[in-house]
Order: sequence, then structure tokens, then C-alpha cells
Amino acid sequence: MKSDINIPEVENVFLAAVQEWSDDFMEKVWYVYLINDSDFDLEGVMVVSKAFGTVDGEMKKTSLLRHAFPHIPSVSVVKIEMVETNVLRLNNEFMVTYFIGNTLYDKKFIFRAQTITPDYVEEVPILFVDGVIVR
Repeated sequence: MKSDINIPEVENVFLAAVQEWSDDFMEKVWYVYLINDSDFDLEGVMVVSKAFGTVDGEMKKTSLLRHAFPHIPSVSVVKIEMVETNVLRLNNEFMVTYFIGNTLYDKKFIFRAQTITPDYVEEVPILFVDGVIVR
């Protein structure tokens, strides 16, 4: 019964945290982008994010944030959300679900605690800026 369920592997779709200047905060802040580096358009994209972890021996978690994108073209990026400075010390989890044709794909991406820093940056495809990538 379980062997009849086909769970396709997510390929060439990933997340990147990029540090950018914010006029609202008058400092550099981290933004998370969804990168579609595939040859296929993504339809009905849903992103659910949360942060969780232990700080000073106490379990902390944020509320869920939900984002919907009806269409993300192939080889493109979309800005999802800003990551607050206070939650960079927590695990930041993003659950991404989308369709390619009639096939449903989903994957959980996690930026581990303390990894959204300049120490872990590399060049982000399509954006061509430095950022922290999770695949």
C-alpha cells in the first residue's frame, strides 16, 4: 500500500537568506528568498515558516507565518519574508509545497540556529549575491 505512493524529489528549488539594507530599520537585515532554478513553472506555491529552539535553557518558538504565491516562473526568485534578528539564534523552518503540472511536491528547509551569518555565505544562483543557502 505504501509502495503505491509516489513522493517526487524536489530538485533545483531551494531557499537562500540574503542580507540587504532596509530603509525601514536603517540597518542590514536578512531576507529569505525562494529560488526556482528549474526548467518548470511552480504553481500554487505555499510556504509556511516558523522558528524554534532553546535559548538559555528555555524552549522558544514563534507563531506560524503563511505565504501563498499563485505562480513562480522557471529560473526566477521570489522574496518570502524578513527574518527578525531575534530569531537568528533559533532554527528557522520553511515548509514549501507546490505543483508542477498535476504533481504535488513538498519539502522542509531548515536554517539551523546561528547559521544565518556572513560566515556561511556563498553565491546564490540567479540572484548573484552572497547568501546562506539550504537545499
